[in-house]
Amino acid sequence: MGKRHDSIGIKQAIRLEWMQKAANLILAGLDTKAIRQELHEFLAERKGNGSEGERSDQTRTFVVNSLMKIWAAPEQELLPFRDASLAFLQEHPSMALAVHWGMISAVYPFWFNVARQTGRLLALQDQVTQTQIINRLKEQYGDRQTVSRYARFVIRSFVAWGFLKDSKAKGCYEKANLVCITDVKMAILMLESAIMATPESKCSLGLLLNNPAFFPFQLPVMTGDLVSQCSERIDVVRYGLDDEFLTLKFN
Repeated sequence: MGKRHDSIGIKQAIRLEWMQKAANLILAGLDTKAIRQELHEFLAERKGNGSEGERSDQTRTFVVNSLMKIWAAPEQELLPFRDASLAFLQEHPSMALAVHWGMISAVYPFWFNVARQTGRLLALQDQVTQTQIINRLKEQYGDRQTVSRYARFVIRSFVAWGFLKDSKAKGCYEKANLVCITDVKMAILMLESAIMATPESKCSLGLLLNNPAFFPFQLPVMTGDLVSQCSERIDVVRYGLDDEFLTLKFN
């Protein structure tokens, strides 16, 4: 699972409505070739800032490739999670925000890590700057130019999704209102996405529920027993009296 966790990958801002379009095309039964063509046509005059206007073939291709990798053609090990997320999205369209968050986090752990550093900073202060987030990411990924550039795309996506708000100062952001997750199955899908975004493919339940990467959300209190009952893809391993670790089952 190393390649997925080491790569950065997100080369353009990803808007929520584009994610929904990709998911809808799969739910409509289109094959991957048709989905790719439909996405190219859909994005031909849609820019990352939400405005209409012609975009270059290169930037459009970056976005289409990302959307295909997230929803239409994820890695083999992610297919069961993708299928479960699609089924949940179809049954609960009002939960689209959380479903798409989980899917993009699993496919692109860089997204999850940008969220984690953002959440850590927001736990300490009311506002966070782009520079602060990027500096923390460089500690993890190294001082690569691509880290700065691609992190900006993710941060702008957070704003577009409604998770951050622009403050009066340029490059400075405030936390938006929390999205309350009350459906346990949705919450467990989000935990699963977080485990997939973690190189070790395991994490303690307590740390997961309090992971700063979930800063846009309020998750319900859950026990390991509840997770075991509701998920076929997560194992719960107990250490001592209180420690519960969640690990992924791989076929």
